[in-house]
Amino acid sequence: MTTEQTSYALTRPAYVDHSHLVVTDLATVSAFYQSMLGLDVIEKTASGEVLGVGETPLLTLTTGKDVRTAPRNAAGLFHTAFLMPSRTELARWLRHAAHNNVALDGASDHLVSEAIYLSDPEGNGIEIYSDRSPMQWKFHQDGQVEMATHRLDLQALYESAPQDSWTGMAEGTAIGHIHLQVGNIPEADQFYRDVLGLTIMARYPGASFFATGGYHHHVAANIWNSRGAGARTEAMTGLSDYALRFNDRQALDNAVAKLDELEIMSEKRDGGVFLRDPWGIGLTLSA
Repeated sequence: MTTEQTSYALTRPAYVDHSHLVVTDLATVSAFYQSMLGLDVIEKTASGEVLGVGETPLLTLTTGKDVRTAPRNAAGLFHTAFLMPSRTELARWLRHAAHNNVALDGASDHLVSEAIYLSDPEGNGIEIYSDRSPMQWKFHQDGQVEMATHRLDLQALYESAPQDSWTGMAEGTAIGHIHLQVGNIPEADQFYRDVLGLTIMARYPGASFFATGGYHHHVAANIWNSRGAGARTEAMTGLSDYALRFNDRQALDNAVAKLDELEIMSEKRDGGVFLRDPWGIGLTLSA
């Protein structure tokens, strides 16, 4: 289900629709995403759980005997960004967080969106945000979107929340984007723009923001903690893989053809094409 607020992110030629984290303490991390973020357990597997909103899966958590904690400067996840179906739902979540002593890492007004940051019990970054209307976004002559990092007035947002009881993540919540830690930006640009066909929508020092269809970003990559990082190993905690779903079949076919042309290893898996980015982060491309 999409709403007016989430439909823009999800109706572009491609969008992120699922994330998979490897954790050491499945019960503790799952409980956090359920109680503090309001996700529901949709499915239990031998190695983990699938969490989401309603019947929509958003986050898979798995564990295993040989899992080891990834160092903070490893390539992988910077944050998974949950896009709320409205600013009212963002305010409602903030009210819930405040009343349950959820520790926040920060909050920013990015011009295109309003965002709140926190971490799960194992340090995986989380962003909870709502978009401003794309009609309000400003674009530069080169097509890049104007973004900034201003202080978000949390008190004003809190005071705008309805006084009703919070019953979990609202229907229509989605993963709006995923933000990665990578080893270097030119290689990230080469992979996400030149191979997968995403457009660079903004640049910060040490970061690139990629999207399709004029969204502010579906994928971001930075080196703020991870400059020079090599490939992840199979048993590392953190981001194992995520899914990029294509509404535009031709865009998917173009990406797969580019993988073949460049002889980038991929395989058919789960109804899509699975590959790894230059830092070993798994990625499934599907229609």
